[in-house]
Amino acid sequence: METAYYYLALSGVLTLLLWTPYILARVFVWGLPTFLNNYPDKFPAEKPTPPLWAVRAERAHLNMVETMPAFIAVIVAAGFIAPEAAHLDIALWAQVFFFARVAHAVVYIAGIPFLRTPVYLLSWASILVIGANILL
Repeated sequence: METAYYYLALSGVLTLLLWTPYILARVFVWGLPTFLNNYPDKFPAEKPTPPLWAVRAERAHLNMVETMPAFIAVIVAAGFIAPEAAHLDIALWAQVFFFARVAHAVVYIAGIPFLRTPVYLLSWASILVIGANILL
């Protein structure tokens, strides 16, 4: 289970780091004084338009935030109730989840067509497989 916990920790770090690109874009679009002042005047009715990649970066981060609770739940549950024989499979699928999420962020932010959904579905399937390893 150490490997699964390792990839859980890496996924947590990835979640924390995914806000960085769109926050940096906001600093450059709004300007540092406005950014440090919290919001531009008349926000949110009027706000500076961020570049499209920054909008996609924010969506990638939010998607990761939405997915992490399920991943955390299955990894923690696996540590308590999964049969010993399933631990290698769980570790493998935790790795798949992490690398699929890295790929998802890259594909999403870069705007590469037709890859975002399959990569997301791979991360989603890995959560289901880990859950199945716990229950079966």
